[in-house]
Amino acid sequence: MSTAKPKTALRRAVTAPMLYLFILGDVLGAGVYALVGSIAGEVGGAIWLPLLVALFFAMLTAGSYAELVTKYPHAGAASVFAEKAFHSPVISFLVGFCMLAAAITSAAGLALAFAGDYLAAFVDVPAHIAALVFLVAVALLNARGIKESLSANLVMTVIELSGLILVVVAAAWYFRTGQGDLARTIEFKSGVSPILAVLGAALLAFYSFVGFETSANLAEEIRDVRTVYPRALFAALITAGVAYMAVGIAAASVLPIERLVATSAPLLEVVRASGLGIPPQVFAFIALVAVANGALLTMIMASRLTYGMANLGLLPGVFGSVLSERRTPWVAIVATTAVAIALTLTGTLATLAETVVLLLLFVFLSTNVAVLVLRRDPVAEAHFRVPTWVPVLAVVSCLILLSQQGLGTWLRAGALVLVGVLLYGCTRLATRQTVTAV
Repeated sequence: MSTAKPKTALRRAVTAPMLYLFILGDVLGAGVYALVGSIAGEVGGAIWLPLLVALFFAMLTAGSYAELVTKYPHAGAASVFAEKAFHSPVISFLVGFCMLAAAITSAAGLALAFAGDYLAAFVDVPAHIAALVFLVAVALLNARGIKESLSANLVMTVIELSGLILVVVAAAWYFRTGQGDLARTIEFKSGVSPILAVLGAALLAFYSFVGFETSANLAEEIRDVRTVYPRALFAALITAGVAYMAVGIAAASVLPIERLVATSAPLLEVVRASGLGIPPQVFAFIALVAVANGALLTMIMASRLTYGMANLGLLPGVFGSVLSERRTPWVAIVATTAVAIALTLTGTLATLAETVVLLLLFVFLSTNVAVLVLRRDPVAEAHFRVPTWVPVLAVVSCLILLSQQGLGTWLRAGALVLVGVLLYGCTRLATRQTVTAV
């Protein structure tokens, strides 16, 4: 009997440090740079508490991903898990499409963020032109290779993490003046139940943690995936959570809640108020790097997911085409970039971000249920396994967050899912016609 290892069309070039930084960079992203003020508007000065709740919710679903990725290490992630658990091509397609739609929508939103006020601090360029050029540049780096893309991610992740550390240092400097107010960090918004305030703010905070799921689509490119993946995943989430809570405490201690809520760049205002003397352009540069890093990692995931779904027969086979030398899915990269460019013309960053969260919650629900169903499918290889209560609580957490969504977000997400249904129908029809012709 042959003992040769199964071949993969993609190059296994992702090491443990690279994966850790990939996940950390994608989770950190741009969310926390803009959302601290919004979270404060929901909960008051106790910004750290909904961030802690969101971290707990994210860790639950991450446990399900760790089990399934190490059990079935294939590109395609959520759609692969759904196919194995529910044996329904329709469900598998819709789960994969929700993930894909969320990723591309997120990249479009990040492109708009990149082309906004932070970029205006350096150059005056029409927003949609800047977004287009930005997305094309991301696509070129993505097509060059996973190793090159993750090397760029390493540098950008260090920069964006340094920005969060800078906020904490600025707050510590501010405390030297005797004006810092730690008491604000345990104050809640008046007139609202603290529990409801924390849950409402946790929905916003959860957006700052999404991104960890994208790493599952690198399963075929990770060295020693069954050992490396769980360690890198949990370590990155905990690192991000600690950084976020420290930033939340720092922001509430330095600025009154009213000032945090009134600005779209709350962390920049914290640095300014601290008296540390950091030029505004420096922090604007860090924010641009954070946005660029999030978009790069999101588009890497989107192209790999498209590639994986094509290999499953859920999308046309052309999306599985790979560059002969670079071994990157070039057709998938071109297609996802084109859709992202189109989406930048259809909405604001806020509307796109709300849609991303709702779509991902359905993906997370599917993955958490799949863990329980697939316990009946043993595999020969040893893999990571979470206690049964973890996916059960993860399902509950997703339902709680879904209950916090507004009607407008449901309608936008429903429209995108309808597009997915139509695409699936066209793909199935084309397949049947091909079989009939043969």
